[in-house]
Amino acid sequence: QVTLSESGGGLVQAGGSLRLSCAATVSGRTFSSYAMGWFRQAPGKEREFVAYINWNGGRRSYADSAKGRFTISRENAKNTVYLQMNSLQPEDTAVYYCATARQSERVESTPDYWGPGTQVTVSS
Repeated sequence: QVTLSESGGGLVQAGGSLRLSCAATVSGRTFSSYAMGWFRQAPGKEREFVAYINWNGGRRSYADSAKGRFTISRENAKNTVYLQMNSLQPEDTAVYYCATARQSERVESTPDYWGPGTQVTVSS
């Protein structure tokens, strides 16, 4: 079982930066055995994949919209995954969610566990 909790959202001007954090509480397995992902959902749109990181950070992947601006990382000792977001634009405004799955290969597509989300608003 995994419980996720995001933090770090807020209001930022275009061109600014934010770092989101996701703290995990796990049972039955260690946090380090889970691949992790970030997703977002903008008003009136479907939730979409943003970034993925495997158990030790050795593999990361990003949506095209995030490449070059966002960086996903993790600290297994703190049961935490991060999303550093730079050069934010109004179109990045969304609720951001962290997520994971029992099988790593499903994190990017069909996660089993979701946090409640944190709002990111970028003003122009």
